[in-house]
Amino acid sequence: MEAQLEKKLLMGFLLFTVLFLSGVRAWTGEIHGRVVCDVCGDSSIGPEDHILEGAEVAVLCITKSGEVLNYQAFTNARGIYTVAETMPESDRWDACLARPISSFHEHCTHLGEGSSGVKFSYTRPSGYSHTVRTFVYRPASVPTYCI
Repeated sequence: MEAQLEKKLLMGFLLFTVLFLSGVRAWTGEIHGRVVCDVCGDSSIGPEDHILEGAEVAVLCITKSGEVLNYQAFTNARGIYTVAETMPESDRWDACLARPISSFHEHCTHLGEGSSGVKFSYTRPSGYSHTVRTFVYRPASVPTYCI
């Protein structure tokens, strides 16, 4: 496992070196967002709601050169997912679609209204990030304290 990581790091370093020496300007982009559980299903974030760790999100991007890139991300302990990429400026992201795939929380698995996906143009310069609006899941049944 450690040898595989070392091999990936070496390949990344070699790619970066080739790009740097060939004069190709590198571009770096980042997309991040949050996934939460709307416990009461009231479409507003309140003290009863919580983040969803381990929720899966897919991000599909089309580059300026027309290549389609598909990323898979999972939320961390703060409910945040991140996708980042470094590539030549000529191949940078042009437009992206972020969409929730699944929630592994046993009580919050139903996708909330308006959370099917977000399309956006990626116009940020190198080194900056784009924040996607929050994706919301709801429980199958609303707890009695919400009624």
